[in-house]
Amino acid sequence: MAQIFRRRANSLARAAIAGVVIFICANGWLLHAVYWSPWTTREMMPLEQPVPFSHKHHVYGLNLDCRFCHATVEQAAFAGMPDTETCMTCHSQIWKDAPLLAPVRDSLAKQIPLRWNRVNETPDFVFFNHSVHVQHGIGCATCHGQLDQMPLTWKSHTLYMKWCLECHRAPEKFIRPRAEVFNLHWTATNQLALGKKLVAEYAVHTAQLTDCSMCHR
Repeated sequence: MAQIFRRRANSLARAAIAGVVIFICANGWLLHAVYWSPWTTREMMPLEQPVPFSHKHHVYGLNLDCRFCHATVEQAAFAGMPDTETCMTCHSQIWKDAPLLAPVRDSLAKQIPLRWNRVNETPDFVFFNHSVHVQHGIGCATCHGQLDQMPLTWKSHTLYMKWCLECHRAPEKFIRPRAEVFNLHWTATNQLALGKKLVAEYAVHTAQLTDCSMCHR
């Protein structure tokens, strides 16, 4: 009986199999790279805002406390955004005719709140409570980064579940004294020893932190 396939068919079959494997692996790597890239996570990418608000100027330059603008961060799930009256407390006297601040003045005159674009936003299926984290010693900089060095605000972390679980699985690596929560440059000389002490002192129930219902409700 005549040979159906030539000898080189074996080489072609091996090459085809190798090509398929390489193609699948390359596509897997590409999807992984895109998923974790700033193009998807929006890390380090300032969002356009109605007013180019500078945390660097207000926090680093003027030494404003976070709570001056985010007034409900210690009592509510949402940290709160400053109303126009808060902005105009200063800007009715300082830079009151600056063109960049025209949207703020219009907001006050028309009694229409400014619509800020959320920089750090969790999906609808994720419940996040600012007050719980603040009361248990998680600093602003842990999630938001060095805001006092941001001329325009950007997201400092992915906010993916994997990133959240790094803290939930080992809160002693991140927890700090409540008095230092709003200190963007606080560091501990021995974080693990202090963290374990504070976990006990603040009654952080570590066994519950990785329960799905903690964040997904």
